[in-house]
Amino acid sequence: MRAALTLIGFSAVIGQITLLRELVVVFNGNEISLGIMLATWLFWTAAGSGVSSRFARGRINVRLAVAALECLLGVSLLPTIWALRASRVFFQTVPGELVGPVPMLLTSLTCLSVFCFVAGSLFVVATRMYEQECAVSARVATSSAYLLEAAGSAFGGILASIVLLRFLESFQIATVVLLLNLYMAAVLLFRMSRKQVRAGIVAAALFGVLLLIYVSPRLDRSAQQRLWRGFRLLGSRNSIYGNLAVIQTGNIRSIYDNGVILASAPDENAAEEAVHYALLEHPAPRHLLLIGGGVNGSIAQALKHPSVDQIDYVELDPALIDIARQFFPLQSASIFSDPRVHLHYADGRSYLKTAGDKFDVIILNVPDPQTAQLNRFYTAEFFHSARDHLASGGLLALQLRSSEDYISPDLAEFLRCIHFTLTKAFPYVVGIPGETIHFFAAAQPDVLTDNPQTLIARLQQRNLKTQYVREYFIPFRMMPDRMVQIHEQLRPLASTPVNRDFNPIAYYFDVVLWSTQFKLGYSRWFRAAATIAFSTVVDAVLGISFFLAVLLAFVRDREKRTRSAAAYCVAATGFTLMALQIFLLLAFQSVYGYVYHQLAILVAMCMAGIAFGSWSAIRHIRSGQSRAYRSIMTTQILLAFSAPALIFVVSLLSKISGMATTWLAAQLVFPVLAALCGMLGGYQFPIATEIFLQDSTGRSRLGTLYAIDLLGGCAGALLLSSYLIPVFGFWKTAWLSAAVNLAPILLAGRVSLPARLSRA
Repeated sequence: MRAALTLIGFSAVIGQITLLRELVVVFNGNEISLGIMLATWLFWTAAGSGVSSRFARGRINVRLAVAALECLLGVSLLPTIWALRASRVFFQTVPGELVGPVPMLLTSLTCLSVFCFVAGSLFVVATRMYEQECAVSARVATSSAYLLEAAGSAFGGILASIVLLRFLESFQIATVVLLLNLYMAAVLLFRMSRKQVRAGIVAAALFGVLLLIYVSPRLDRSAQQRLWRGFRLLGSRNSIYGNLAVIQTGNIRSIYDNGVILASAPDENAAEEAVHYALLEHPAPRHLLLIGGGVNGSIAQALKHPSVDQIDYVELDPALIDIARQFFPLQSASIFSDPRVHLHYADGRSYLKTAGDKFDVIILNVPDPQTAQLNRFYTAEFFHSARDHLASGGLLALQLRSSEDYISPDLAEFLRCIHFTLTKAFPYVVGIPGETIHFFAAAQPDVLTDNPQTLIARLQQRNLKTQYVREYFIPFRMMPDRMVQIHEQLRPLASTPVNRDFNPIAYYFDVVLWSTQFKLGYSRWFRAAATIAFSTVVDAVLGISFFLAVLLAFVRDREKRTRSAAAYCVAATGFTLMALQIFLLLAFQSVYGYVYHQLAILVAMCMAGIAFGSWSAIRHIRSGQSRAYRSIMTTQILLAFSAPALIFVVSLLSKISGMATTWLAAQLVFPVLAALCGMLGGYQFPIATEIFLQDSTGRSRLGTLYAIDLLGGCAGALLLSSYLIPVFGFWKTAWLSAAVNLAPILLAGRVSLPARLSRA
């Protein structure tokens, strides 16, 4: 029975990690999709827990029910992955079309429904089985089940990080989950002896090898074809950093990383523009740092400049280079054949922070800040780091999407934010307009030029053989009237914000631009949300939470009042715990940029913290040392200050330099923080369970408190990812999370006072 409860958490967390990675690819890595995904996941799990708690009252064969649900949970993960990849057929009328928020929500609600609902139901029914067969109270059974599920989740996250995500594809991982749950169902249903269990393990392992080698890869390839319907899929690979896919349209091949296009080839225009304008801005560039985007032929273009004697090319994912070598052999040949090119497998920001060299030109060649991972390359902190690593007379270059003729107000606001952020690190900034706008920034005067004749003279002097960056096109790009127009449009307004690591406003503007491509006025909703003052949001949160607290505080029946207080505290804890997880993931993304590599281990350590907190609370309850009312109030106070404390610690970690200390912070400190975040929520749940299920009818409410916890997390996931963090940043959102806990603290104090007086 304990193994069955542990397997619930194990299966759920592996399914969550696998499906999150799949959904990111389907929805092009947009952070709104992450919030919607987590919210719908928690919603359906809460629904399963709440509904099954009503059926768990009756006289059912709980062992049979657990076995049936174990089978359904294992079987449902495979078709869930298939449905997600095939979902583009229903909401993409044109291959490659971006997906709006409503299709995101409907797809998540539909595809995740069965797996998550079953997981929530299984927790309640398995708890009921534990209560019956171990002859314990509903309170003890619920707390123990919560502990075992958290422990299973921790183990599953660690196993996924170390083994599963590194060596297996999604369908192979789902097959492992299927076999484990089917085998557990058989053990429960047939009450196997130890000898039969050992024989069954051998048989299941042999059968599993056949499925993993022959069946799962075919399913994966077939589902990949569905995902890239309308394109010719040449190859796909899952690395620890995400999903890479190479597709072909006509004679053009493109590499996608988690659904975001990285490079296309042959595309001489993009390859030339990526480097030539930047290198022509410098009178004699020798040492170049290229961050990203080197697989489309831009390195070969940079090597045409005779003064260039060293190119440091930084790319995070080795699998990207391998797949480029296979499918882009001509464009990537110079990366491996020219001794002037030095390839570094590292995060661009981390490499820049620890590099001892000074560079004549730093070229940032990554996509627009569509996600938190990309936004970190467009913040004031990154621009200051780049400035510190420029040689005398050096410059930073980057490019963003723009418009050849008309720059809309939304686009102007986005570009103005990036330009204004650049000026916080560089006093001299020049922009060249076009379909992509090129920004050049320098810390010294007389480095940059906006004179097209200067660039043409350098082009001819270096004898560059180019097709698109030519002497007849440069003057067109830099016509005086166009240069004046772009200068006026980029002039900062009083309301123009600075994009920072912990206040990622550029990502919000990019979301506004993304939303303008859809109907129903999405962009107006986003813009309207951004105009709401933070104080107004805080007042609304405090007003609603205190109104609910007052209503619950004056419930006449004392038992109902205490149960309501416990449930209110659990809902606030669910919100706060989800906020802490999102803060941790996005903060890690902002500082280090490879959260998909660390996603499983961070989730695992958070669940390990929940397990340890639950175990500690259960020990205190059984020893008689715990005072439930006082403990729940104390824990709520600690939760209130946890989010600001977490952001404070992370802000200190972001200032650490040095390869060894950076590695230590990423690999040790962040997992420890994840465990500490989980401990508070884990400790409170058994305490709240003692209060919520204290009367004889507690059995009828099995699963209700768990559902309330999940619904609080659902609200936190949706609000933080899609609105609060992009608009208000990390610090303000952290204080808002603290404000959410104020009313529950006072309500817990109000309920605990009569209890202390009665004991006195």
